[in-house]
Amino acid sequence: MYSKINTCILQGLNGYIIDVETDLSRGLPVFNIVGLPDTSIKESKERVRTAIKNSGFEFPLNRITVNLAPANLKKEGSQLDLAIALGILQAMGVLDDFCHGDMAFIGELSLDGRLNPIEGVLPMIISMRESNIKRCMVPYDNKDEAGIVDDIEIIPVQNLKQAVDYLNKKISIPAFKNETSLSLQQDEEFDMDFSDIKGQEGLKRSLEVAAAGSHNLLVIGPPGAGKTMAARRLPTILPELSFDEAIEVIKIYSVAGLLNSNSLIKARPFRAPHHTASSASLIGGGRIPKPGEVSLAHNGVLFLDEIPEFKKSVLEVLRQPMEDGVVTISRVNATLNYPAKFMLMASMNPCPCGYLGDPFHECTCSQSSIDRYLGKLSNPLLDRIDIHIEVLPVKYEELDHGGKAETSREIRKRVNKARQIQLERYREDNIYSNSQISSRNIKKYCKLNKKAKQLLKNAFDRYKFSARTYNKILKVSRTIADLDESDLILEKHVLEAIRYRSLGNKYWG
Repeated sequence: MYSKINTCILQGLNGYIIDVETDLSRGLPVFNIVGLPDTSIKESKERVRTAIKNSGFEFPLNRITVNLAPANLKKEGSQLDLAIALGILQAMGVLDDFCHGDMAFIGELSLDGRLNPIEGVLPMIISMRESNIKRCMVPYDNKDEAGIVDDIEIIPVQNLKQAVDYLNKKISIPAFKNETSLSLQQDEEFDMDFSDIKGQEGLKRSLEVAAAGSHNLLVIGPPGAGKTMAARRLPTILPELSFDEAIEVIKIYSVAGLLNSNSLIKARPFRAPHHTASSASLIGGGRIPKPGEVSLAHNGVLFLDEIPEFKKSVLEVLRQPMEDGVVTISRVNATLNYPAKFMLMASMNPCPCGYLGDPFHECTCSQSSIDRYLGKLSNPLLDRIDIHIEVLPVKYEELDHGGKAETSREIRKRVNKARQIQLERYREDNIYSNSQISSRNIKKYCKLNKKAKQLLKNAFDRYKFSARTYNKILKVSRTIADLDESDLILEKHVLEAIRYRSLGNKYWG
């Protein structure tokens, strides 16, 4: 007796359809699973056996062979339990004949037959839809996540018995559609606001520019100047996620097991790892590779507070994903790619004691200790940061000022308007922001007037900018022009962008 049922596995963010072939034949009772299964799949034999018995069915005393095809693809994950159990029951004749060619089954079984929620449901569903799967049976607790996807019927079930009754048409389960999660345009509530920041108008402006174009940002200043306070309020002015961006974020969080099915609609990610983080935790990896912080910050912000306190070797691994927007993790069995288009925001003191250049405190550091401290940030890494801004301590008059400061909502309106201009401009290039403009398209999209060109040339000769810095200045200038709703980049836009890059000569000269 033979049966074949569809299921799915994940490698990175890509799903692959797997045929679960089950054969029951005469011989000594034995249960074999072949086709490159990992440990979790090999252990499913006991889960499946017990779940079938505890669901009121008899487990066959036959020679059972389960083949996971294609056999040359490494299989990982416990989500194959449901398909294996149903394959055995169909081969036994417990299940009526049903059209299974366009239907897939994913779910992990408990010993009592209940279906446990699994990780990575959304990327599996998206991959199955692209493989012409029309229906998919999923654990009930994963229904909100799976129901986001159009063009595929989601059948949520709570246990194995319910799945069998549905397939035998004894009960009816309506296809689930998560209508609420499709509405992404909503006002988000934050318990912090830009109006809380007193003074520091230059810092606020640089954060607005960075948010509008998704530019990397480095803030240098003494302790208590408001660097971390401003960074924590950056999410309040970030532009709203587009639907495509939101799906990308949800896929990553689903694979990482960090998705809360009760709140699928998220703001842009804001990740702030501690300075003791390892290279693997930032980039991703492990025996079973998982996304790291740079991927969890995809389409959002990666905030590195006190960046010189991070190990230099850890910081250097950021260079490739900052440039390419993707992380490649190579293992013996597979090479996985995770998206990592994040906006880096970093803060630091100007020296170990923190008071270099502070008008109110005397710096106690030697020049050699200052050089060692600043040397933790290499020039190649600094070159990849678009905006460098220095902040000074807030004056008493600014703290005591009773005037009304600009709110996050007001700033975010300008940021959203600038980002909409960019989405319209790059709709054929499949990019979302100015920071993602490729080198070959910079001349096409970053058009300067005559005075702006001359100004940029003079700055290039004076500050000895690299070619990468030149491109970064043009991208930031493009963002500043978008905030002014100007098609042409003017000299004032270039001048502001150059000012954001001239700070490096002061500290790293």
